[in-house]
Amino acid sequence: MGSSEKDNTSNSNNLEKSISGAPKNLMVPFLLLSLRGWNLHGYKLIQQLMSFGFTSVDQGNVYRTLRQLEKDNLITSQWDTSAEGPARRIYSLTDAGEQYLSMWANSLEQYQNMLDSFFHMYTDMLFPFSSSSSKKSKESKEEEND
Repeated sequence: MGSSEKDNTSNSNNLEKSISGAPKNLMVPFLLLSLRGWNLHGYKLIQQLMSFGFTSVDQGNVYRTLRQLEKDNLITSQWDTSAEGPARRIYSLTDAGEQYLSMWANSLEQYQNMLDSFFHMYTDMLFPFSSSSSKKSKESKEEEND
């Protein structure tokens, strides 16, 4: 393998790493949403993140994020000693956390609209005769016939 082939492979791997996975702060709205109406412990929150599609969840990062959210008064926690076994910290959403979740939802909605536009354009470029372009032309022809 020549030097330029190694560079290309290295660049490809670096690009793949930089775009794979979700941004770290994207975990925050999912944690807050999981706590909306529920009081959950950390392990259950990690399970929730995985059910939302987070493929690799760093448990340490989740607990650090929960501590930061608590410092920011977005969530509260208390020790639950009612179950058998060791005490577990149970997390709850605060009113400020509810407001922050609402702001995230608005931001994510705008982001989703941008992503929808991107994928419509991307799909139309890859498959110009089979996607929404052909549907539009069909609809136009039907309108002309009416």
